[in-house]
Amino acid sequence: MLKSLLRGKIKAKRVEKRAVRRELLAIDGADVAISVRLNPRARRIVMRVNPTTGEVSVTAPTRGGAGAAMAFARGETQWIARQLARMPKPVALMPGAVVPFLGVSHPIRHSLSRGPAPVWTEDGAILISGRVEHAPRRLSDFFKRQAKAIFAVRAMDYAARLGARPSRIGVRDTQSRWGSCSQAGSLSFSWRLIFAPEFVRDYVVAHEVAHLKEMNHSVRFWAHVKTLSPDATRARQWLRDHGRSLLRYN
Repeated sequence: MLKSLLRGKIKAKRVEKRAVRRELLAIDGADVAISVRLNPRARRIVMRVNPTTGEVSVTAPTRGGAGAAMAFARGETQWIARQLARMPKPVALMPGAVVPFLGVSHPIRHSLSRGPAPVWTEDGAILISGRVEHAPRRLSDFFKRQAKAIFAVRAMDYAARLGARPSRIGVRDTQSRWGSCSQAGSLSFSWRLIFAPEFVRDYVVAHEVAHLKEMNHSVRFWAHVKTLSPDATRARQWLRDHGRSLLRYN
């Protein structure tokens, strides 16, 4: 019985994987990539726009077929156009760019001389030495290290105030959430919050640390958040208004 169930699940996953196709849809004179996935477990058609790549994904029940999914997308071209218009223009992590490091604008400059590290800050600028083609990787590594160090210090401080202790603190390149807390007490944060103001970072850390005490969003949970982050309301509004802009740096 168990083997039969496992075979059924494996077969369903294979069918779901095969049932993916990509098409182009003309929107405002431009070709927009549409990724159609048919899922036998889906109950309705769901469409999303990737905030980084601009790719549109449509997940639809298998019974309707890809034709129904594409027909749905064609009927929502105005919605897609509005979502794409809201997307901030991407910024390459290269010399010449300006990034809001720690919430403050910092120009990125190439240095002909070697500094204390491959990437360092000096006089309100971010300097990078070495070959320019290595800049994106070195800069992203620098920002990730800075983010992890800041989050670790703040999370440990907040956790101590609540009489808790995280099992692990790390950073990821997530697009759907700014932070998370696992049942095992592992905290994870988006490294791109290094581009947000301090009060925003503090709120996200407070939110996840509060989950160490309450794995829910109860009144007690929000009381913990408020204790750790008095600017929580303002921070949530900032993320709603400007959160997408943090995804533009690559």
